[in-house]
This record gives sequence, C-alpha cells and structure tokens, in this order.
Amino acid sequence: MDFMDIITKHRGKIIGIALGLVFALLIIKYGFLKTFFIAFCVGIGYYIGKRIDERIDLKETVARLFRKD
Repeated sequence: MDFMDIITKHRGKIIGIALGLVFALLIIKYGFLKTFFIAFCVGIGYYIGKRIDERIDLKETVARLFRKD
C-alpha cells in the first residue's frame, strides 16, 4: 500500500483533521467570534462559488434568499 492509496482511502478523515487543526489554530490566535466570522465568510464564498460553477444565475439566487414569502 503506497501513500496515494492511503490518501485516497482516507481522504475525508484527512480533510477533517486538517480543517479541525486550522479551526483550532484560528481560535487560539483570534478568539472564537473572529474565527466564527471567518468560517461564516468562507461558507458564503463557497456557496457563491458553487452557484457560479453550476452556472446558476447569481442575481436570481440572491433575490430568492432575501425575498419575503
């Protein structure tokens, strides 16, 4: 079993460990609220990027998020 097989087989665990480590280091350096804000902004950026990749109209998506039902 070589290194690439291990990474492929345990990709989710490796990503989870890396994200947990980064999150912990950010909390130690900046505090919980600032770290939460950073994570929130990253989540919004991911959502917008995903919509752009899926070729969904960004204006329509934003309008759906903020419309009153």
